[in-house]
Amino acid sequence: MARLRKEKGITQVELAETLGITQPVVSEYERDGLSFRWDQLVTLARLFRVTADELLGLSREAAPRRGPRDTRLARLVGEVEALPRRDRDALVRTIEAYLRPKTSPW
Repeated sequence: MARLRKEKGITQVELAETLGITQPVVSEYERDGLSFRWDQLVTLARLFRVTADELLGLSREAAPRRGPRDTRLARLVGEVEALPRRDRDALVRTIEAYLRPKTSPW
C-alpha cells in the first residue's frame, strides 16, 4: 500500500483523512500490522485504480510497477489520466512533440 500511496503522491495523513482513520493506523496498515475493512479496501482500490486482489497481494499485478519516481510527476500523471479523453490525447500529443528530438531538414 505504501508504494501505491507514494506513486500517487499522497501522504499518510491525506490517506487517513480519505479513509476516516488516523495517520498512525495508516502506518500500521503499511507495516502489515492490521487488516483492511471491506469498505476501506473498496476505497483504496478505487483511489489507487487497482483491484482488491492487487491490494491483498493475490494477483501477479501486485509486483512493483515501474512508474515515476518523482511524486510530483506521479501526481500529475494521475491528474492527466483523469482528464476527458480528448483533453488527455491533446496533452499527450503535446508532450510527445516536445520530447521528440528536433531534426534539421538539412
